Amino acid sequence: MNVSFALFADAANISQEGKLNILGIFDSVHVGQFPSLHPRGTLVLRIKASPSDQGIHQLALRWINPRGVELWTSQAELEIGPPPPNAADVDMPVIVQLDLPLDIVGDYRMTVTIDERPQTIAVLHVRGGAAPIVPPANGQLMS
Repeated sequence: MNVSFALFADAANISQEGKLNILGIFDSVHVGQFPSLHPRGTLVLRIKASPSDQGIHQLALRWINPRGVELWTSQAELEIGPPPPNAADVDMPVIVQLDLPLDIVGDYRMTVTIDERPQTIAVLHVRGGAAPIVPPANGQLMS
């Protein structure tokens, strides 16, 4: 079993046909002040499993700030069933809606483990402070 991708998005869902739909993929945010909370982010994982992976597995997520401090952790059980007819493996999308606590500028990591084995890391680049002033096209600043 492995995670073929992990990413942050504004939203995701699974259609009636079983297709994974992802809206607004992002890997960076700008924050005006700290501490802050990026509300309603969506972590999207795509897990590929073989028939031998059938059964219950432990999924763990850890949100780690740029200094290496764990800000939160979450665990869940995944139940992997048999692959569909005429398929060699199981495609299991995981969609997690979450609020992301942000306490400093830098690169945050969402680590993903399955059955205590590291699978992947999704990185979110966080920039902060006042937004830069962009001069008008004619090059003159207005006062």
